[in-house]
Amino acid sequence: MAGAKQSWTGDFAVIGGGLSGLISALAAANRGLSVALAAPPLAEPDGRTTALLADSIAFLKEIGLWEAMEPIAHPLRTMRILDGTNRLIRAPQADFRASEIGLDAFGYNLENKVLAAMLHGQISASKHISVFEEPVVEFDETAPGQHAATLQSGMKIAAKAYAAADGRNSMIRQQLAITCRQWRYPQVALVANLEHTLDHHDTSTEFHTETGPLTLVPLGVKRSSLVIVLDEAGADALLALNEAALARELEERMHSVLGKLKLVSPVGKFPLSSALAGKFGKDDVMLIGEAGHAFPPIGAQGLNLGIRDIRTAVALAGEPLRPGLPPAGERYHRRRAADIASRTASVDLLNRSLLSAFLPVQAVRAAGLYLLANAGPMRRLMMREGVLPGMGLQNLSERLRGGLKPSAMRERST
Repeated sequence: MAGAKQSWTGDFAVIGGGLSGLISALAAANRGLSVALAAPPLAEPDGRTTALLADSIAFLKEIGLWEAMEPIAHPLRTMRILDGTNRLIRAPQADFRASEIGLDAFGYNLENKVLAAMLHGQISASKHISVFEEPVVEFDETAPGQHAATLQSGMKIAAKAYAAADGRNSMIRQQLAITCRQWRYPQVALVANLEHTLDHHDTSTEFHTETGPLTLVPLGVKRSSLVIVLDEAGADALLALNEAALARELEERMHSVLGKLKLVSPVGKFPLSSALAGKFGKDDVMLIGEAGHAFPPIGAQGLNLGIRDIRTAVALAGEPLRPGLPPAGERYHRRRAADIASRTASVDLLNRSLLSAFLPVQAVRAAGLYLLANAGPMRRLMMREGVLPGMGLQNLSERLRGGLKPSAMRERST
């Protein structure tokens, strides 16, 4: 907790103490900015995990966080998609290997509670971050395009730029009168951590089922995290089982790919929904993570998209102000809008395609997975775009500029 003074003035204020808020504060401090982190203590994170992809890992290395994260992270070297439906048109198995695009791993899986504890430790050790463990109760405009935050104790925070990382029901977003479109899906996610008798070989396995994906992500030696998406009735039926019966049912649904199962955490239940803000920044404020966008746990995109928000927000907060330069929030919106909109639409489309019983939709999804499984150049393009946005298109552009050079022809023949 910061001292007894009644005001703080500095470069960058982060509102919100979730993973996005904690990383935002540390990223800004690493850039030499003076940072205020305003957030009441949160309940201890549940048993959920987060898969951070290669682009996020690269940024975490830049800001000096990855060295502390690596010992608690578990690599994802292969991603496998299996059709777990009983439909007429079924997709083939598709395996994606990080080595095929020159990466050691697509990313790493971490337990949220372990990650949060590590981040809090880093924040406590930082000389650049002032921590205020209380909520913001007012966010007022003090001059055209400039704001100040008032905390519950009366403490005033005045920053050159703000990161609103205060979640789906963001108070800051509402104070700025930024609209937010929200929608629900007829699904819930059950999450748990498992021990199993067979090795996962650093492979993340995703079964596509009629109600959504069943995903297993490595979490250490013969340990994995589970996310299974179901309709409400299906989720309640599983939750009604005792622990041993639930483990047997899950093993059957995943065709014993990991052998015998044992639950090692409580099972959490979360309704599936999405949200998309009308703007991602305004005046001196930038919406980070779920304050600006939220969607179901499909394709490991949630926090990874938030980390791209953080990279842009911190870069803008560190830029010197120049006459005629648009406010940081406006520039942030321009830079982030296309990425956020495209990722939200992709996750929404994939989820809806899994739910659709319409045969042409099933045929298109199956054909798409067939092409990814068998067409090397397309598979590599999609893998690069999935883990390093822009990398796939950049690689394609370089190959096209290279014309029919021998190296390009060799790539085309693989």
